[in-house]
Order: sequence, then structure tokens, then C-alpha cells
Amino acid sequence: MSLPRPSAPLVLGVESSCDETGLALYRHGQGLLAEALHSQIRLHQAYGGVVPELASRDHVRHIGPLLRDVLAQADVHLADVDAIAYTAGPGLAGALLVGAGFACGLAAALGIPAVPVHHLEGHLLSPLLADPAPAFPFVALLVSGGHTQLMHVRGVGDHTLLGESVDDAAGEAFDKTAKLLGLPYPGGPTLARLADAGDASAYAGLPRPMLTSPDLDFSFSGLKTAVATATRTPGFDASRHADLAAGFQAAVVDVLVAKAMAAITRTGATRLVIAGGVGANAALRARMGDAARAAGIALFYPPLRWCTDNGAMIALAGAMRLARGAPADTDGAFGVRPRWPLDAAA
Repeated sequence: MSLPRPSAPLVLGVESSCDETGLALYRHGQGLLAEALHSQIRLHQAYGGVVPELASRDHVRHIGPLLRDVLAQADVHLADVDAIAYTAGPGLAGALLVGAGFACGLAAALGIPAVPVHHLEGHLLSPLLADPAPAFPFVALLVSGGHTQLMHVRGVGDHTLLGESVDDAAGEAFDKTAKLLGLPYPGGPTLARLADAGDASAYAGLPRPMLTSPDLDFSFSGLKTAVATATRTPGFDASRHADLAAGFQAAVVDVLVAKAMAAITRTGATRLVIAGGVGANAALRARMGDAARAAGIALFYPPLRWCTDNGAMIALAGAMRLARGAPADTDGAFGVRPRWPLDAAA
């Protein structure tokens, strides 16, 4: 008589790279069992941006209660957890240390593996949480507050950098432009909502940096400077904010779509994944959808709640790394990498 196959490991994911504390439980075959997220937006609003020390302390306050939440949601005990995946970088050093220390200490106490995960690989794999999910290989556009990159992804840990921003990331440019217009934190989503009420053609002359360059790199610093110049022109006032926001957003979207389609052509891929916080932008989704249909390729996004930082993507990435035999820590020792190129995360 054959013995029953052991079930896939139950993986706890811990995300604390910036200003969201996220925990989740994931098991292959069952999918996402539970997730909990605490956002620090209100904490940082008074400062107009993330204050690293405050972020670290807030992670400490919430990480324990979030663990109790996900265990209760999934109706499991801590002893049922088979491995813990945690964001090891990139991100804010202090914030990363809170999550890494919590995860590795807990794993050592339970005698289970701790799996370091690259934050951007979590974003890259997050569309696999959706149904339908993309199959490998695919081209991924990672577009967030800190990163704008195009990757050719052949599997977990098997990806090649095709191009990236040489200065400001797209999300960073959104946030800085929002500040120029006096919009509250978080600036990017606020700017996108303002753009919905504007006429992009009023600022159709804004530059599309590197739009036709032969490489797959990006640059958004010059666009941000052009917006700053526009705000200083005679007669510019609040009545023109929505039009300028719309013109700025259209310029960013034009570049992102053009470069993503160029990456598809260069690699011969038939699937495109858009991940990261800016992937929630409605204008980007609409334009990229049109371009994908015209090119005859399949387009994938994570659901909106998994576009921003979350524990579910870290749990998934950890489970996938365990399945392919990636190294894990078992002695409680850990380190974080605030700067960590994705193409170095094999």
C-alpha cells in the first residue's frame, strides 16, 4: 500500500521593506490561505514622505498582531508553519531588519527554514497569484516608486535585466511631480486621480525621454524638470493643475508602453507581466491593454491589492524558491541587502 504524499509546505511570508507591514500564509495546491496588511500612510502624511525610523518602529508594533491575524484567518497554529519567507532587500535598512529579525528568530525557534526573498522578485511573481496566471517565460515590466525595470523571466531566479531607469523611477517621478503641484502624500495615486479630470493635450509638448533610444532603458528626471518649468510659466495657477497632471501621466505611459512593446519584439516573448505599485494606474492599464491586443500578446497584472507591497507575494516567492531547492537559513542568522540588483538574485 502506497503512503499518502506529504502536503506542500505551509509558508509564512513577511514583508517590511518600506511603509507596509504584510504577512500571509501560502501553500502550493491550496493557494493563498490568509493575508493581513498594515499601511503606514497616515503615519507619514504629516512629513510628506516616509520617515525611515518611524517606519521601523511601526513595523515592530504591528508585525506580531498581524501574525496572530493570519493564523486565525487560516485556522492554523504556529506549529503548522513549515517555512518562513521574508523580504531581505532591497528597501529601508531598518525596516528590512525588523522583518528579517522577526522571521529568522521565529524560524529558529520553530526549527524550520527561513527563506530570503528579493522584494522585486515578489512583485514579479505576484501575477501568479491571479487566475489566469502567466506561464514562463514572459517579459515583466516592474514599475514602482523605487524601480522601473524590464526583465526577461524564464523561471524563478532565472531572469535577465533588459533595461532600467537611469535616474528617477516612474513612481518616483509621479511622487515628485505631485509635490510640485502641492498634492498630499502619497503623491502618485493622488496625481493619477487629478489627471483623470485633466486634458492631456494641453501639455502634449512635454518630453518623452528616451522614447526612441535603441536600448530599453528609461529616464524620467527630465520630464519632471519640464513639469517644474511649466509650473513657473506666467499665468500658471491651480486651474491648470489637472491638465498638467494629465499631460505628465500621458508622457510616462507613452514611454512605458513603447519600451515594453520593444522588449516583447526583442525577446520574441508572447506574454507580458506588469507588476509594482504603478501597475495599478488605470491609464497605464488601458494603454498597455490596447498595445498588447494589437501585438497579439497576453497581458497579465496582479489584482490591485497585490500591486503595492504585501506579504502574499513574499509567501508565494518563498514557496516557489523552496520548491526549486533554493538555500534556506536554519540557524537564526540573517542579513539584509538595502541595495540588491534583481539580476543578482539567482
